[in-house]
Parts: sequence; C-alpha cells; structure tokens
Amino acid sequence: MTSTTARRRPYGAKGAPYAFLIPAIALFLLFFALPIGYAVYLSFRKVEVSGLGLGAGAREEVWAGLQNYTDALTDSELLDGALRVLGYGCVVVPVMLGLALLFALMLDSEKVRFTPVTRLAIFLPYAIPGVVAALLWGFLYLPDVSPFYFVLDRLGLPQPDLLDGGPLYLALANIAVWGGTGFNMIVIYTSLRAIPAEVYEAAKLDGASPLQIALRIKIPMVAPSLVLTFFFSIIATLQVFNEPTTLKPLTNSVSTTWSPLMKVYQDAFGKGDIHAAAAQAAIIALVTLVLSFGFLRAANRRDKQEAAR
Repeated sequence: MTSTTARRRPYGAKGAPYAFLIPAIALFLLFFALPIGYAVYLSFRKVEVSGLGLGAGAREEVWAGLQNYTDALTDSELLDGALRVLGYGCVVVPVMLGLALLFALMLDSEKVRFTPVTRLAIFLPYAIPGVVAALLWGFLYLPDVSPFYFVLDRLGLPQPDLLDGGPLYLALANIAVWGGTGFNMIVIYTSLRAIPAEVYEAAKLDGASPLQIALRIKIPMVAPSLVLTFFFSIIATLQVFNEPTTLKPLTNSVSTTWSPLMKVYQDAFGKGDIHAAAAQAAIIALVTLVLSFGFLRAANRRDKQEAAR
C-alpha cells in the first residue's frame, strides 16, 4: 500500500494547480467567452418579417452573412459618434495623463509634505462611481442650481453654457479627467517609488537639479507605466458611455447616439435590433483591439531600438 500511495502522490501534486484553475476557467468561459461568442453569432443573423409581421411564424431569424457589418460601416450615426469620441479623446487623454504625471512627480519630491493625505485626496475621485460623478458634475453645470453660476452672476462675469456646442466636449472631458487622473497617478507614482535611491544620489553628485532629475531620469524610467496608462486611457475613451448617457436628460445637445456604445445601446434596447447592435459592438471591439495592439507594437519597437543604442 505504501508503494501505491507513493506512486499516486506525484500525479496528485501535478494535477493540483489545474484543479485550482478550474473555477477561474469556468467563470471565464461562462461570463466572458460565451457571451462574446453568442454576440458574434447574433451579428451574422437577422430577423426576416413576412407580411405585417403578425401571427405565428411571421418573424423568422435567418442567416445574414456580412450584411449587418456592411450596414454598420455605412451607418452615418455610428461614424459621427466615432468622430465625436475622437475629439473627446484628444482632450481627455493628454490632459489626464499630463496631470497624472505631474501629480506623481510632485508627490515623489522630497519637499512635499503630507504625501499620504495628498495621494488619497487625488485618488479619491476614482473611487466614486462614474454615474454618480456624472450626476454631480451635471448639476454643477446647470445654471439654475450651480453655485458657480451664482458666483459668476454676482461678479458680473459671463456665464458659459457648458452643456451646449463645443463646451460640451470640455464638460464631458472634465468628468473623465477628474475621475481617472487619480488611478493613473497611482500607477506612475508606484513606478517612481521603485526607482533605486542610488540613481538620484548619483545624479545629485553630478550636479543635476530637481528639474533635470525629473526630465532626464524619472520620466524615462517610468515610460513603461506611461505606456500602460495610455493604453488603458485609449480603451476607456473608446468605450465612453456613462458620462454622455447621464448628462443626456440635462441637455438636448447629447443625442441617443452621441457615442458608438450609445448607438449600440439604442439599437439593441430602443429599436430592438440586437443583431445590428451585435455587429456594431463587434466592430468597436475589433477597432479597440487593433489600436491597442498597434500601439503596443510601436512602443515595444521603440524600446528595442533604444536598448540597441
């Protein structure tokens, strides 16, 4: 019996890691891979209506091929939403990452006091749900209830309408920047804290100023973190949904198809066309994947070229 047990133990030890992975794999397949596969399946189908669409058998789901994808790529509302998100991203990403880098460098400075409290204060907006943050800022944008407009009125200053026209992009971008800067700052700040102190001491012995240390040592050494935060910011920008959807009841400038994801939601639950919505969602996912993969390839190629030098 002892020899049999000894022979079985290696097999049990080798299989134990896979047994622990089974729950995670099952959850991944059930709640991630299966819904994606079903959405792709729906994107190749459509509903065919016979006559008035009344009665049993009047509506039948049939194979559509690439028709839903062709319709999505020629849909002016989806393309206009993509252009709006592009303009929105041109404001959000540079400002958010610039502020995150600035705050991280300031917190890493030896002259800054109360670093834990300051770090928590900058990160705290990220902990607030996006819908709640959009509601808070939305009421601050309304002239009738906003204390900012009251102060501007008392001072005799102009009161811009932030929920109409071009300022709407700034209003939406402000919500995203306010909520996302803290997370990106923590990522960059963590990388700064991982830099050995000997590097700074050597730079100081060479006569480098704090500004030179920041520009020539800190920023280049946290470049991988900047790439990571830029990657996350691009994905979040392409998937913007909460902010415009929450502000929509407060202004007529935000349509039901303001962003691509809002267009998907409107087609799926407003018009009841889940097949077209599935095709649009697949296109958005594919564009996100291509842009992310292309950016990572470019960043890796640049790192290899710098390492070769």
